[in-house]
Amino acid sequence: MFASFILVIIYLSFISLGLPDSLLGSAWPSMYYLLDVPPRYIGFISMIISGGTVVSSVFSAKIINRFGTGIVTAFSVLITAAALIGFSISGAFWELLLFAIPLGLGGGSVDAALNNYVALHYKARHMSWLHCFWGVGASLGPIIMSSFLISKHSWTLGYMTVGIIQLCLTAALFASLPLWKNKTAQKTRGGRLAGQTNSTNYKSINFKQLFHIAGVKQALAAFFCYCSVEWITGLWGSSYLVIVKNIPPEIAAQWIAFFYIGITLGRFISGFVTMKLNNKQMIRLGQIITGGGLVFLILPLGNAALLPALFMIGLGCAPIFPSLLHETPKNFGEGNSQAVIGIQMASAYIGTTLMPPVFGWAASYINFNIFPVFIGAILVILIIMTETLNRAVR
Repeated sequence: MFASFILVIIYLSFISLGLPDSLLGSAWPSMYYLLDVPPRYIGFISMIISGGTVVSSVFSAKIINRFGTGIVTAFSVLITAAALIGFSISGAFWELLLFAIPLGLGGGSVDAALNNYVALHYKARHMSWLHCFWGVGASLGPIIMSSFLISKHSWTLGYMTVGIIQLCLTAALFASLPLWKNKTAQKTRGGRLAGQTNSTNYKSINFKQLFHIAGVKQALAAFFCYCSVEWITGLWGSSYLVIVKNIPPEIAAQWIAFFYIGITLGRFISGFVTMKLNNKQMIRLGQIITGGGLVFLILPLGNAALLPALFMIGLGCAPIFPSLLHETPKNFGEGNSQAVIGIQMASAYIGTTLMPPVFGWAASYINFNIFPVFIGAILVILIIMTETLNRAVR
């Protein structure tokens, strides 16, 4: 009963983690006009959010060791809620930059804390479903925002609504703190701990020591590459469809949704597939499917192949990230897992911050035809890193 209730709270927390991630992009066309700033200024907000997320991920292990997963999660969601409400009352661009700082800091702490908790205490299927719920939140964000924009209300009401949703979750998290602090070790049917994170004795380890653990460098590179593939596809996919495939912009915006549908549906399905395949097999399967989707984009099959290709890329991406995370305690030991997951998440966020602009720069100097080839090259590096990681941790 305890494990099931905590799992519901964790799932809800990941919906809340996904909600803000998609708000800025959907609201920005209305925001920059009213704030009287150029469209490119969205990059400043995004980089501050990403920077805060990287910082909080790197230091998450020390914070969680000091205060525990439950308290860190509750306070992080509270900080995120306050930041979103701050966005809703901002009347100037500099105020958005200010509130972007706590928005990033709060998100990174939740991500690292809950990913490690699930990796330690639950089976692989729950990690896949956890990230499926992130997809649910990321899908709901634009729906909430667009409902206010379509009804001629301001983007500020969209941010205020999501902020209030986060406050409701914060209340539930604080109410659940006695359960998180329960030190009685519960067992799942698989025999893994489903009790408190406090029951695991995390090692005090510095960054230099972390990088000397066998396989850590390969793991960091794998997370960097995976998130580069996902974010380049999501951010530049519509532009590729418009510029290279001559798809109308409004249609391209709809078609790129098939990539996210593939991720969300794929993670739901992956939860069941993990009952038959282990994490390493899931990662390999995802890489093969992603590669197949890229081949569909490269081959001259016409526009009819575009939707299946985007869906396949998303479907292939689906199991890779959750499976890499769930394998962390096995690869590096439960005592090291929180520290390693923290820097893995930081590496992932660095990939999401740096690589989409790198692709944009490369495409501007060459052309957008390099889109599937560029992603394919990163996928090859990802495959090499995951396989060398497997050999390093044997």
